Amino acid sequence: MQRVVSLFLPSWSTDRLRRKLGDVSPPPDRPLVLVGQQGNRRLVVATDRAAVEAGLRVGMPATKAQALVQGLAVMDAEPEADGEALERLALWALRRYAPIVAVDLPDGLVMDTTGADHLHGGEQLMLADMVDRLNQVSFSARAAIADSWGTAHAVARYVNQTISVVAVNAAYDAILPLPIAALRLPDAIVGGLRVLGFDRVGELLKQPRAPLTLRFGPELGRRLDQAAGRLAEPIEPVRPADVVEVKRAFGEPIGAAETIARYVGKLVQALCVELETKGLGARRLDLLLCRVDNRIEAIRVGTALPVRDVKRLTRLLCDKIETVDPGFGIELMRLSAPVAEPLTPTQTISSLIEQRDADISDLIDILGNRVGEEKLYRFTPVASDVPERSFRRVAPASVETGEAWPDHWPRPARLFAMPEPIEAIALLPDHPPASFTWRGIRRKVKRADGPERVFGEWWKRDAELAAVRDYFQVEDEAGERFWIYRAGDGEDAATGSHRWFLHGIFG
Repeated sequence: MQRVVSLFLPSWSTDRLRRKLGDVSPPPDRPLVLVGQQGNRRLVVATDRAAVEAGLRVGMPATKAQALVQGLAVMDAEPEADGEALERLALWALRRYAPIVAVDLPDGLVMDTTGADHLHGGEQLMLADMVDRLNQVSFSARAAIADSWGTAHAVARYVNQTISVVAVNAAYDAILPLPIAALRLPDAIVGGLRVLGFDRVGELLKQPRAPLTLRFGPELGRRLDQAAGRLAEPIEPVRPADVVEVKRAFGEPIGAAETIARYVGKLVQALCVELETKGLGARRLDLLLCRVDNRIEAIRVGTALPVRDVKRLTRLLCDKIETVDPGFGIELMRLSAPVAEPLTPTQTISSLIEQRDADISDLIDILGNRVGEEKLYRFTPVASDVPERSFRRVAPASVETGEAWPDHWPRPARLFAMPEPIEAIALLPDHPPASFTWRGIRRKVKRADGPERVFGEWWKRDAELAAVRDYFQVEDEAGERFWIYRAGDGEDAATGSHRWFLHGIFG
């Protein structure tokens, strides 16, 4: 089932202009409108959130807007610059999220993310990541995903939610309560429908189609079917000018999985030749399969390191062929590497050079493309005495930082994300507990070692200036070993609460 994302940027023009002007832009709380020339009139063509809250709207004469809002910031619109910036944003989304991305003028993007959402942790997390990244660079955004472009476009713009996930085959119910402006109809048709008393899409869907078509033409019926998910809408993806790409057209459409796999191998071989001439290795591959019905099926795979191995890349792509619906046949295949990095030649292993470490990047690629790149990671040490800060998650193939794991004191195999409070009986200030109660079970301590004193990182925050923890390794009568600590030095109340916590379990 096709899944399409509509990314809506409600204040794209004003947000972009504020970002462009930087420190000399109007304050965020000051309403801003952009005006353009239409004949002899100067009309508002874009507004920011503050301007909308002040009662201004697109299409209003600029003089009227200035009369309504005192201190209104008025600037000239730059439609060409807005379009170019949207194209650059589409190229960013192409490299990061999906193999099929297009500009949805004047204020959004559309992406076919079929088969790519699992690489980002699922649809909800993928949309949240899009919105969060745009918010971090001062662009307000809303995102919706549905079975079709028309549905996603309508929901993103007319449902007041930052993130909207329309369930599979639920497009019809999603658009029923939306206003008729959500159908992407010309203003003349929208005005004519309102004169007839239609306000919601659901009211139109209940009417006979023939009288509406006779009065307003076929455009109304086409938009209704697209919004309801009954009519597919092709997405023409943007293509980077410098992307490494190869393609193959077929005189007769192909559809068998074996045939597709054979030509995938040929395309990968041709792509690797192009990459080699440029000294690059692929980090991400996009295979677009153009069907005869003008729909595009896509396969996206990623690699942990730059790769130019024909067999390896072919296997990654062929593993995804089962997700392709060839329809009535595929007439064009296009393979590109939207993300490629320099790949330096390496010496092959022989008896004259020392044995290299085992290369597990192939395994990482297979797992990452099956379960998602975000779910694969490894731990690397960080220079910190505080246990929960002494490591961090990194990508499986990340370069070593040079830090070494501490070996002066053993650390538990399982460290809790949050230390769990326990009740302990111990002689202060330096003795280990004689017994402790954890999760309702009392455990008598048979052996113990410690204390290992850990001081707070006072240079990070004042609250850790005098903070102290005393860690003990303890073993109960059943042979289970635990890592517990007392908050404080056992004497001075300023160093901690003197409560006991369980922080980890030894294997």
